[in-house]
Amino acid sequence: MADYGEYSDSELVGLFRSGDDAAFKEIYIRYDKLLFLYAFNKLRNEDEAKDVVQDIFLWLLKNKQSLVLKTTLSGYLYKSTLNKIFDIFRHRDIVQKYVDAGEYYIEVDNEDTDYLIREKDIARLIDQEISAMPPRMKEIYELKRKHYLSTKQIAVQLDISENTVSNQLKKASRLLKTRLGLVVYVLYIMNT
Repeated sequence: MADYGEYSDSELVGLFRSGDDAAFKEIYIRYDKLLFLYAFNKLRNEDEAKDVVQDIFLWLLKNKQSLVLKTTLSGYLYKSTLNKIFDIFRHRDIVQKYVDAGEYYIEVDNEDTDYLIREKDIARLIDQEISAMPPRMKEIYELKRKHYLSTKQIAVQLDISENTVSNQLKKASRLLKTRLGLVVYVLYIMNT
């Protein structure tokens, strides 16, 4: 009996496409826990993370004959997982009100284009939430995040105390975390 643990990912994909169920089982064993942890770290919801991983592997089973990888198996699985996560973000209550406004979902064939569209949509949601802040809070937050001024520089420019600036920045961060969700907020902070 063959030891499927010895096969490379590309060999396993070839065997799987030809109908070898043991190859699929090995792919599942290699990646189910890793994909779950990846999904859980982004979603912070165990059930949703499990569902994402199950959906990915179910899709693989249903489409094994037509499966063509333009990248590595791991790259494909992680990208598929990320796309599912974005789908979940799109359907969460916080984002749903913007989806209902229309023009949110655009069907595209290219996965990179799809990812960029979703990234732009998230950036637009963040900008809308910043625009909805009270005027002084918005001004302070934009001076910090868009103009990269220090707390002291903002205080001098606006002729207010550094303590007031710090408090407004904390309130703005809490507001964005609440309205956007922690994961989207962290992604935003990491990219600014």
